[in-house]
Amino acid sequence: MKKDIHPKYGKTTVKCACGATFETGSTQPEIQVEICSSCHPFFTGTQKLVDTAGRVDKFKAKMIKAEALKKEKAEKAAAKKAKPAKKEEKKEDK
Repeated sequence: MKKDIHPKYGKTTVKCACGATFETGSTQPEIQVEICSSCHPFFTGTQKLVDTAGRVDKFKAKMIKAEALKKEKAEKAAAKKAKPAKKEEKKEDK
């Protein structure tokens, strides 16, 4: 093997968002993670409630807005079709 081409491997401190820390080996001096075995629901046996109510409300608001936009486009298309018909009526009157 060639010398001096591999990164330095040493002790690394891993810090979790929950506050837990532990040491392992890595090429990086410090690693930060969002979830670890101390706070993960699979390992703790507890279940975290995800804020789905906010997501559902946001989705419903988006769908209502989309329906209103769809209705507005349909009205514009109907108005556009109705305008040429009125012009034809005026031509017939002359």
